[in-house]
Amino acid sequence: MKKMIHILNVDLLSITQEDLLAQMNSGVLYTPNLDHLVKLQYDKSFYDAYQQADWVICDSRILYWVSKLLKFPIPEPIPGSSFFTAFYEYHKNNQNCRIFLLGAADGIAQKAMVNINRKIGRQIVIGAHSPSFGFERDEKECVELVDIINVSGATVLLIGVGAPKQEKWIVKYRQQMPNINLFLALGATIDFEAGTLQRAPQVWQKIGLEWLFRFLREPKRLFRRYFVDDIKFFYFFAKQLLGIYKNPFV
Repeated sequence: MKKMIHILNVDLLSITQEDLLAQMNSGVLYTPNLDHLVKLQYDKSFYDAYQQADWVICDSRILYWVSKLLKFPIPEPIPGSSFFTAFYEYHKNNQNCRIFLLGAADGIAQKAMVNINRKIGRQIVIGAHSPSFGFERDEKECVELVDIINVSGATVLLIGVGAPKQEKWIVKYRQQMPNINLFLALGATIDFEAGTLQRAPQVWQKIGLEWLFRFLREPKRLFRRYFVDDIKFFYFFAKQLLGIYKNPFV
């Protein structure tokens, strides 16, 4: 039985990356951070999407630290960006692992595919596609994407188009992709693998300041997210510690 750690209205798996890689061969993976947890207080369809996930892991070192105030803390953070690298390296000799990359700007998913396959030494990524902006609102394009993925022969779908878009898209279309065993909602991971977006240096990651590194590179886009929206997490979490937090959707 999977051990869960309850934070606000989300149950996170108490699991290490090593155990996750060994156990996860099917289902839906989401990687919540502070931004997700705040959105999950207001967006019912996003919350409903989370209820259908099989693997919910801690993406944030800050979330890992605050969990130490709970009776059962998170054993370790598993950032989605670095986890995907570990995932395809773990499955490099598994011929049943065939990955499709969906997301990022035009041409970037294809670049990530080339980089990964060169690193692994085989065609573990067998397809890549960058959808148009706002594709999730175009039913025709979504149906075409499903067809492209099905024809590819992929067994793993990584979708990186940002939350909550990626999680909602998986819920809506997963039943139309019967050959996909594993759905990974992993945000900017495709950009990292393509080399078009740089991760923070290891020292920044270890002290929980990767968010600050990203903010300094994109201050206009990320100011509201980090300094207005995400701050609300600490208010909700304080209510949980005091025993007065209530799930808004129950």
